[in-house]
This record gives sequence, C-alpha cells and structure tokens, in this order.
Amino acid sequence: MRARTRLAVAAVGALAAAGMLTGCGDAGSSGTDAPESAATGATGAGCAPVAGDQLVVLDDDKKLQNTDNVIPAVNAKAANPQLIAALDKVSAVLDTPKLIQLNKAVDVDRKTARKAAEEFAAANDVTAGIAKGPGGQIVIGAANFTENEILAELYRIALTAAGYEAKVQQIGNRELYEPALEKGDIQVVPEYAATLAEFLNTKANGKDAAPVSSPDLDKTVAALKAAGDKAGIVFGAPAAAQDQNAFAVTRAFADKYGVRTLSELAAKCSGQATVLAGPPECPQRPKCQAGLIQVYNFKAGSFSSLDQGGPQTKNALKTGAASVGLVFSSDGALATG
Repeated sequence: MRARTRLAVAAVGALAAAGMLTGCGDAGSSGTDAPESAATGATGAGCAPVAGDQLVVLDDDKKLQNTDNVIPAVNAKAANPQLIAALDKVSAVLDTPKLIQLNKAVDVDRKTARKAAEEFAAANDVTAGIAKGPGGQIVIGAANFTENEILAELYRIALTAAGYEAKVQQIGNRELYEPALEKGDIQVVPEYAATLAEFLNTKANGKDAAPVSSPDLDKTVAALKAAGDKAGIVFGAPAAAQDQNAFAVTRAFADKYGVRTLSELAAKCSGQATVLAGPPECPQRPKCQAGLIQVYNFKAGSFSSLDQGGPQTKNALKTGAASVGLVFSSDGALATG
C-alpha cells in the first residue's frame, strides 16, 4: 500500500473544532482493542458495521473537503507554452476513477509505476497532438508514494513527446522537493492544489496563517497561483482527478442502510452502534470527525483509532469492525473492476 507523506487531515479549513469533542479516547491506540468511546452526543441506534469486500466513498454533498485536484507545478524559469501544454494533456484525460485504476494497477495488480503509466498513456492518447518544445533536460520530481510516482511517469511520457529529455527522480516529501522546485534543481512536480496552496501559504506567512484553499476549485487554484508567483512556481491546468480525504463504507453497508451521501449517513446512522475509524488525530481535525460534526451533524457512537487511510482502516471496514472510515478518494482499493 502507498505511504503518505502529506497529512491529508491537516487543518486547512477554518472550522472551530475546539470544544466540540470530549473523551475521544487515547491518541495513538493500536486499534486492536474495542473501539474507543467518542462522547459526541450520539443518542440514536446508529448503524452497526457490515462486512464486505467492496468499499464505496460517500458523496461529500455539503463540501466538507477542500479541492485537492492533481495539478502540474513547474519551475518558472523552465516553463514555456509547449511544456505547459504537454503537461495539460495529462490533466485533460485524468479523472478520479482513472486515478483509482492507476493506483490499483500498481498497489493491487503489482505493475511498476512506469508500466502502468505507459499503458494508460497509450489507451488515452496522451501524446496525440503534443507540440514540440525547445527541448533540453527536464527532471520531474516525485514524492515517495505510488500515485505521485505514476503521475510523474505520465508527465515524463508527455514531455518526452514534446521533445524533452525527461526523467523521473524520486525525492521524498514536500519539505524536500518543494525547495528543489523553487531553486530549479528539479523542474516539474505532480502536485495537489489545496495541499500545496496551504503549504506555500504557511511557509510564507507562518503556521497560523488563515487558510487560502476551499471546496471551490477556482478559488483554490487562484490562491495557489498567487502563492506560486512569490515562490517562482507556475502551474498547468488542474485535472478533474482528486486525491483528498473521503469517507468510505462497504457496499453492503451502503445497501443495507440506504446511504450514498454523508448527509444520509448523518441522518440515518448517527447513534451508538456506528463506529468511525481513522487516524488518532481524526477526532480533533476539521477535515475528519470534527468536520463531520460541524458540517453534517454526524455523531458516531464510538471512534476506532487506526491509521490515515491505510490498511488498518480499510481492513476494519471490510471485516465489519468499523461502520465508516477515513480513506483517500483515489485509493486503488476503491476500484470496482
């Protein structure tokens, strides 16, 4: 399974989580014991977990999460119209279902990131019509998780078609590759709009800076571009594909209780039998349990402290230990085929 370097449940939205929760259990629990009590005022019967192999994401119909669309980030000195246009070809064909399938190809089907990207590029005509640029060497930085490696390989394919000598270099986390992008040690990185906007925002204005990203993609990208201008980074077009916090249930759970959206989950499943699973910090985070309470008035009966969209949470859902859990919206485990 892919390892994440970014904290996807970071407080990038201005929700007043303080004081909403009490007694959410000991942070850092292994999750092997009984789910922890979460005193959220849940008084109804709730919805007990339902085991099943297929996971489905509940629609975030009130827009709790910010817009973390995939977007190419480019060192301003290396940018030119042909290079940006080549990267935009990748964005144009990439949506969340396709990103899920790409992640599945590597994480589940065990293909290499390079092979998965090459097959996707061929099937989706990524290189068709790409104009030649001035050429030269381009280093594409990749973060150290599967999805970003695949995206970097897709960028390599597109830039090679545009006449560049493009190669992928895995660098690690954003704290390492973003400064390298600013300096021009690398020229291109696959990024995520809301997460990078907040990274640049807090880097420039301090950790307590007011958030600039939002559930509105246009506003998030505008804020990202403004921050990028100051850092010497420009951006291509955002893809429809998103990799952000999401809440999943088993398909069997969704069918049994008739829930397809987070609003329906809150209306039908707030109560004692409902178990919410996520990382230890979830109860306090405005994009996790605190946000579910604030935005949806969803009140789980208990919280199970597991991992951040990882195998523990997904296994708890599939085995019937959790009703709903925090996942990532592009996780290969969500693939239906």
